[in-house]
Amino acid sequence: MLGRIRRDIQVVFERDPAVKSVWEVILCYPGFHAILIHRVAHWLYKKKWPVLARFISQVSRFVTGIEIHPGAKIGEGLFIDHGTGVVIGETAEVGDNVTIYQGVTLGGTGKEKGKRHPTIGNNVVVSSGAKVLGSMTIGDNVKIGAGSVVLKPVPPNCTVVGVPGRIVIRDGVNVKDRNPIDLDHNHLPDPVAEMLFCMQRKISHLEERIAQLEGNTSDSQSVQHVEAGERNVCSA
Repeated sequence: MLGRIRRDIQVVFERDPAVKSVWEVILCYPGFHAILIHRVAHWLYKKKWPVLARFISQVSRFVTGIEIHPGAKIGEGLFIDHGTGVVIGETAEVGDNVTIYQGVTLGGTGKEKGKRHPTIGNNVVVSSGAKVLGSMTIGDNVKIGAGSVVLKPVPPNCTVVGVPGRIVIRDGVNVKDRNPIDLDHNHLPDPVAEMLFCMQRKISHLEERIAQLEGNTSDSQSVQHVEAGERNVCSA
């Protein structure tokens, strides 16, 4: 138990540049407190004391703002940064070296029984406000962007962004070749913006073709320029 506590403290120093001392972690980090209390509640839950386990988890929720069902399985090296609004469901499974930011939900869908919450692999980063819903597997080394809603399984070494979550290949670079715990979750590709940019280029190309066919390239007016002007007026 003491070894696991030391590991939990070490994780905070590895992933939070704001931490100054061990006492600061022990006294001021709700994610650290929530994990410690969850271990007690989970032990009681496995010993068939569900009501007492749930009561302890609710006390932890009141104190830390983090709700972890006592039935959830938590691996080694979990770091919950800030943590307010984090919810981890009963049948959720979290692997090793996972980082979870505030507002994350590992939840279920519907009223089905049995396994209804996600399984999170190792070295996964779940950014602020992300929702992972349903019985699915999130592979190792996955990064889920802030505010994403993931409803389908994600293979290893992927980045997921958007609502619903879309898998974005990171230039063919295997995440395992980089730092296994990649916390750079503010630089993520935007597939919607890329699609709009492609559409804009296509429209410009079509305008040029229409102008050439009409033989009136000098007097033709670009729809893109008109819309841009309207946007400037609105913004002004």
